[in-house]
Amino acid sequence: MPSHKAVVTASVGLHARPAADFVRAVMDTGLPVVIAKDGSPGVDARSLLQVMTADFQHGCTVELTVGETALDGPGSAENAAGVLQFLGDLLAAQGALQPAARH
Repeated sequence: MPSHKAVVTASVGLHARPAADFVRAVMDTGLPVVIAKDGSPGVDARSLLQVMTADFQHGCTVELTVGETALDGPGSAENAAGVLQFLGDLLAAQGALQPAARH
């Protein structure tokens, strides 16, 4: 089962816009990605409601996975690994994409 670990860098965690951007990217892949943090069961990363209610806070490490049953053909595992890397990079970049806080 392909998997990838990433850190949530958005200051609000996976809530509001960062969650919507992440879920949209997952939907664009066409793969049934699951996102989980240590000690919690995974949730469907294609569901904005599930992602937001799972409370993935700023700085938490998450694991992204795609089940073997979703893969067909010998190149699919490599494709899924690349997709998970891309999604992990998106999570890591979200903190840098946010505007600076105003004082």
